[in-house]
Amino acid sequence: MWRASVLTLFPEIFPGPLGVSLSGKALTEEVWALDIHDLRTHGVGRHRNVDDTPSGGGPGMVLRADVAAAAIDAARPENDLRPLIYLSPRGAPLTQARIRDLAAGPGAVLFCGRFEGLDERVIEARGMEEISLGDFVLAGGEIAAAALIEACVRLLPGVMGAAGSGTEESFEGGLLEYPHYTRPQIFEDREIPAVLNSGNHGEIARWRREAAEHLTKTRRPDLYALYEKPSRSGIGPASKGFPRENPVKKPTPEGM
Repeated sequence: MWRASVLTLFPEIFPGPLGVSLSGKALTEEVWALDIHDLRTHGVGRHRNVDDTPSGGGPGMVLRADVAAAAIDAARPENDLRPLIYLSPRGAPLTQARIRDLAAGPGAVLFCGRFEGLDERVIEARGMEEISLGDFVLAGGEIAAAALIEACVRLLPGVMGAAGSGTEESFEGGLLEYPHYTRPQIFEDREIPAVLNSGNHGEIARWRREAAEHLTKTRRPDLYALYEKPSRSGIGPASKGFPRENPVKKPTPEGM
């Protein structure tokens, strides 16, 4: 069973959104498990202190290394093979590829930082992997931990109804996802692109690929540059089996 263990100063935040919809149903059906560990349980002194002033001076407080280490060791014994992740704005950006790797493993132990951060010594001593959701700062790591867990859980076998739901979406194949449409056929003078109602699966696939390329190139040129650049493995637009001859008109914002 895939298991997530969360170390936090605010255990009441969980399961939160993880307890509803697909992830909540899978949690109830024991497809995955969630353990919450209160950092303050390992606090020091009469008041269970978990932080102290930063060495060298400066604003704010820093989570103590001894408190964090005690909490980590309690949640992740020596024979536990799950990666230990510290949610931090200075971490490596979280990608769909990393999510797939985590979902394919036994789970993850997630440390939610607070205040100015965590004593660097425990990060080094416990070999913590630092992961960031993006170039912004949250008050703590709890929301980031929940996001990472949900992204993993939805990829677990049996969680999503359609087998293709986890493959035809943004970041799979190096592109953002193509636009989606459904009834009514006309909405405020905007029609569903005719090709999608043509019944020609080849043309539909062609349209979706070019729509995905157009969106990625427009909104995420950094991703498109990686997608367009051929690699030694042969992965690139020329090797994806998408026909280039007689391309359909690329969708514009008005056509979406």
